[in-house]
Amino acid sequence: MGELESIRVFLTAADLGSFAGAARQLSMTPASVTRTIAALEGRLGVQLLVGTTRQVSLTSRPGD
Repeated sequence: MGELESIRVFLTAADLGSFAGAARQLSMTPASVTRTIAALEGRLGVQLLVGTTRQVSLTSRPGD
């Protein structure tokens, strides 16, 4: 998956607050969404999302 597609998956999950919701909207499996975002976080060297099995949210910036 390309970098822009990975970012699109991340933005969709962040907007919807759910990997499952992003998967439904993007016609992907939840596992694929999870792997895509994990790979993006690995490439960037930063955690982008934090959450539970039910919902995800953006990580806060240091100092906030």
